[in-house]
Amino acid sequence: MKRTPMTLRGAEALRIELKRLKGEDRPRVIKAIAEARSHGDLSENAEYHAAREQQGFIEGRIGEIEAKLSTAEVIDTASLNNTGKVIFGATVDLEDQEDGKAICYQIVGEDEADIKTGRISITSPIARALVGKSAGDVVDVVAPGGKHSYEVMKVRYV
Repeated sequence: MKRTPMTLRGAEALRIELKRLKGEDRPRVIKAIAEARSHGDLSENAEYHAAREQQGFIEGRIGEIEAKLSTAEVIDTASLNNTGKVIFGATVDLEDQEDGKAICYQIVGEDEADIKTGRISITSPIARALVGKSAGDVVDVVAPGGKHSYEVMKVRYV
């Protein structure tokens, strides 16, 4: 079975979403379906069809989260052995070699990735290029936006 790496924060976020889906969203949509059914003819009942569609989405998401959590390899980034190398969970300070701009990324699982908050997926081109590198190394990244060079300034495990 393929293990899915994720940080403690990512696993907790999935557990919270799962609890909300099962405890709040699922009962609400079941109630909405029951109420729509009480209105009679289901073939022309838009509320019924919308509620059923939402129920399908909720059940699908519940299944997806349960599957991810069952194969999760949860990694506590704070307890990682600081080797100075970029690995899953590391936070990396970079400097763009073209404009000198400072950038900071944490390498996380696919579900946790959010570029706006500086979290990039382990499967992204930049993360793949960074893995195994140390402070002082320069990496060339070929991404959809073109080729970029970055110097690794600092590697942290927080």
